[in-house]
Amino acid sequence: MKTSLHYFFLLCFNILLRAIHSQCIKDQQQSLLHLKKSLQFDQPSPLISWNSSTDCCSWVGVTCTSNGHVVGLNLSSETISGPIPGFFAKFSNLRELYLSSTNISGPVPGFFAKFSNLRELDLSSTNISGPVPGFFANFSKLISLNLGGCRLTGTFPNEIFQVPTLQAIDLSGNFKLGGSLPEFPKKIGSLQSLSLSETNFSGSLPDSIGNLKMLSKIDLSYCNFTGSVPSSLFSLPLLSQLNLSHNQFSGELAFSNDSTVKTVDLHSNQLQGQIPTFLPNAKYLDYSRNNFSSIPSNIGDSLTNTLFFSLSSNNLHGLIPASICNASNLQILNLSNNSLSGMIPQCLTAMRDLSVLNLARNNLTGSISNVEVTEDSSLQILEIGGNQLGGKVPKSLAKCTKLEVLNIGNNNITDGFPCLLKDISTLRVLILRSNNFYGGIECLNTNDTWPKLQIIDLAHNNFSGEIQGILWRTWQEMVATENGSPLTIVVGSLINAISLACNRPEYPTCLDKTNPIFPLGYSVSVIVTSKRFEMELVKILYIFTLIDFSSNNFSGPIPKEMGELKSLRVLNLSRNAFTGEIPSSFGNMRTSVLWDWSRVILNYMAVLNPSPT
Repeated sequence: MKTSLHYFFLLCFNILLRAIHSQCIKDQQQSLLHLKKSLQFDQPSPLISWNSSTDCCSWVGVTCTSNGHVVGLNLSSETISGPIPGFFAKFSNLRELYLSSTNISGPVPGFFAKFSNLRELDLSSTNISGPVPGFFANFSKLISLNLGGCRLTGTFPNEIFQVPTLQAIDLSGNFKLGGSLPEFPKKIGSLQSLSLSETNFSGSLPDSIGNLKMLSKIDLSYCNFTGSVPSSLFSLPLLSQLNLSHNQFSGELAFSNDSTVKTVDLHSNQLQGQIPTFLPNAKYLDYSRNNFSSIPSNIGDSLTNTLFFSLSSNNLHGLIPASICNASNLQILNLSNNSLSGMIPQCLTAMRDLSVLNLARNNLTGSISNVEVTEDSSLQILEIGGNQLGGKVPKSLAKCTKLEVLNIGNNNITDGFPCLLKDISTLRVLILRSNNFYGGIECLNTNDTWPKLQIIDLAHNNFSGEIQGILWRTWQEMVATENGSPLTIVVGSLINAISLACNRPEYPTCLDKTNPIFPLGYSVSVIVTSKRFEMELVKILYIFTLIDFSSNNFSGPIPKEMGELKSLRVLNLSRNAFTGEIPSSFGNMRTSVLWDWSRVILNYMAVLNPSPT
C-alpha cells in the first residue's frame, strides 16, 4: 500500500512539474495569436483552438522548452496560403519549423536569417519561389533541410553542403534550381541523405563524394549530370539506395566487392561495357536503357539476393547465361529490347518465385514448346513476343493459375487456339498476333473463361470459322461498367500494395523477402496496332480494352452479343470474311470506341443508331 501511494504521489508530482514547466511565456502566447491572425486560411483549421485562455505550449503544432520558449512550429498540411508573414520573426529561438504541404508562396523571407538555432527546416511541397538564400549556410546546427517540390530557381549555394551538422538535403522537384556539386572535404561526413531528383543540377560527380562516409541514400535522378560514375561512390560503407537514372552518365562501372548498396537504379544513361557483378547485397537492380553490351556468364552467382533485375533496352548480344537461374530469389527479370540470341534457358520459366519474365523483342530462337512451368509457379506476366520462336504453345502454361499477361505475338508459332489457358481466370492480356495460329477460337466448357480479359489480339494469323456469341458473354471486364478503375496492371494481387507503399524504388522495407512487394509497379508494355498505326502502351489502365481479330479468315455473321461489350475501346475486325449485317446492338456501345471495318465483306449495312422513325 505504501509503495502504491509512493508511485501515485510521484506521478502527480511529475504531471504538476510538467504543467509548471510547460507554461509558455506571455509574450510568446501573444506573438502566436498575432501570427494566427496574420495567416491566410483557405478553409477552417485546427489552429482555431489557439486562444488566450489556454497554455500556448499545449496548442496544436507548438513545441516549447521547459522554461516556456517556443522552439518548434509545425503548420504542415494546414490550409494556409500567401507569403510567409513577418510575425514568424518573433520566434528567433526556433529549432524546428515545418510548413510543408501548404499553399504558402513567395520567396524565403530575409528574416529567416535570424533563425540561427534551426535544426530542421521543411518548406517542401509549397509554392515557395526564388533563390535559395545563402544565409542557410550560417545555420551551424542545421540537421535537415527539405525544400523539395517548391518553385525555387537559380544556383544552389554550395556553402550549404559544408554545414558540418547537416544530415539530410532534399531539393527534389525544383526544375529550375541547379548548379554543380562541390568538392567534399574529408572533415564533412555527417550527410546521410541527398536528394536532387528532378532539378537542373549538372556537371560531373566529384570523386570526393566518397568522403561522405555516412551517406546511405543518394537520389540524383532526372538531372543533367555527365561523365563517369565515381568508383568511390560504391565504396561508401553505409550506402543503401542509389538512384542516378535519367542522366547522361557514360563509361564503365566499377563496383566494390563489399558494396552494401541494396537499391541501384541507373536506367536511362549512356553507360557501357560489361554488366557489373559485384553487388552481393543488391535487391533491386535497374540497368535498362543504357549501352551495355554483354552479360557475364556467371551473372546469376552475383544475384543471390536480387528480387528485381532489368537490362531492357541495351545493346546486349549473345546467349542468355544459364547461370541466371542461380538467382533463386528473382521475382522480376526484364531482358527485353536487346539482340540476345539462342534458346530460352529451360530453367528460367521453372523458377518458382519468378512473377515477371520479359524477353520480348530479341532474336531468340528454338521451340517455345520447351518452355516448362512448375506446378507451384508464381508466373503472372510472360512476355516473349517479338522473337523467332517456333513450335506450339507449351501445355505447362496451364499450370500458371496466376497468369495475367501472356504475350507470344510476332513469332513463328504454329498451333491451334490455346484452349489450354481457358481455366486461368486471372488472364487480362492475351497477345497471339503475327504467328501461324489456325482453326476456330471456340473452346469446350467456356462458361467462365477469362472474366477479367481486357486485351485480346489475334491479328495476322490464320484463324477461321464463325465466332460464337457465347464467347463474348464470358468477358465480363468488357461488359458495361459505370466507373473504370484507374489502376495500372502490375504484378497481380500486389496492385494495391505497390501503389500505396512502394511507388518508388527508394524504400528498402519493400524489398524484404518476407514481404512480397516490389519497389516498382511493373508496367506492361503492349504494342497496339490500329489502321497500320502502332502505339506502345507502357502502362495499361483498367479502363482500356481492345479486341483485334484483323487479318484472319473469320467468316459468318458478326455476333450480336458483341454489342454488350459497352466498355470496349478498340475493335478491329478488318480483313476477314464476315457476312451479313452489322448488328444493331452495336448502337449500345460507347461512342468513343474505335472501329475498323475495312475489307469486311457485308451483304448490307445496318444503321448503328437508327432513329425512331
